[in-house]
Amino acid sequence: MKKVLLVTTVSGFVPQFELNNVHILQNMGYEVHYAANYKTPSYGNDNHRLDGTGIVRHQIDFVRSPFKTQNLTVYRQLCQLMQQEHFDLVHCHTPMGGVMARLAAHATHTGPVAYTAHGFHFFQGAPLINWLCYYPMERFLSRFTDQQICINQEDYERARKSFHAKHVDYIPGVGIDLARIPHFSDTEIRQKKDNLGLPAGQLIILSSGEMIKRKNHETAIRAIAKLPEHYPVHYVICGHGKLNEYLHELVRTLHMEHKVTFLGYREDMLEILQIADIFLFPSYQEGLPMSLLEAMASGLPVVCSDIRGSRDLMGPVLKELPDQKQCAGGIMIKQADNTDGYAQALQTLLNAVPELKQLGQQNVLRSNKFSIQAVSGIMQPIYQRLLS
Repeated sequence: MKKVLLVTTVSGFVPQFELNNVHILQNMGYEVHYAANYKTPSYGNDNHRLDGTGIVRHQIDFVRSPFKTQNLTVYRQLCQLMQQEHFDLVHCHTPMGGVMARLAAHATHTGPVAYTAHGFHFFQGAPLINWLCYYPMERFLSRFTDQQICINQEDYERARKSFHAKHVDYIPGVGIDLARIPHFSDTEIRQKKDNLGLPAGQLIILSSGEMIKRKNHETAIRAIAKLPEHYPVHYVICGHGKLNEYLHELVRTLHMEHKVTFLGYREDMLEILQIADIFLFPSYQEGLPMSLLEAMASGLPVVCSDIRGSRDLMGPVLKELPDQKQCAGGIMIKQADNTDGYAQALQTLLNAVPELKQLGQQNVLRSNKFSIQAVSGIMQPIYQRLLS
């Protein structure tokens, strides 16, 4: 039986982002194996989404830090797995998944090896420590990489010019299935708002993402607090994480309980996007953010940070101001922690409510460039080249 091994640090990654690649490989006649840490909850503890996929699962005791001695155990586990199963291809993702899988594949002469970088930790504006730790590691490991895949232009240009992988390709993300985007009627929107306990007659500003510092929810909350009281808006945050209690306390401190609703981790995000009017995404760092892409495909105008990944999605800048860049479907804020900048951008959109749908439609058109069909048209030839 022909076999391919997918490797990620945490087990929720493939069901959340890589099932399209699984289907491509299975349709090519390969049995797909998946090595990850199934004991560490991630992406809403999504392991049940692997049921019925035909994926063969292997527990590997991954840790996120490159400085843990536990990585020696991870290395041995991966070497043993590769020696037992004799895979025809290893395709690894996530920083530590990419490091450990490439080292083990090199030691066991398993290959070819593909590595998809979903956003290098070193990027324009990244802390110096990121460059000192991760850049030399990735450059060294590129010598053990047959296929480097990047999902944003900044990473692609750096990998193409500075690394040593045999092949370097850009793909437009992991692919969004546009057929899954619902289209709610006004009645369905009202019903969904009622079911979620959201106030009627309010414009919904929506954010989603893990409650960690990188997602920058605090800046978004403080920006909402700066909006004048007469704006009929309600802010909804979807996600969970270690900053959950801190962010709840921040809302209480700002006396915004009547203005903010936390919905936690949701598996119905595509439906929640249908009831929103503006998507707010102030993240400090992304590869190519799926949550932003889903919002665009759902027809929402966007206020986001001007960062790698988000910049790829938003497209050409139509007008540049001191603190922001205006695009066809929304506004990018140049400094991710510029609270006033987000507040001003939101006010710009809220002062032009009749134009919000038109802005959103520009984002719908833009999202076609990142569809599953567009990604599959690139990934399948890459797999065929590697597996031939």
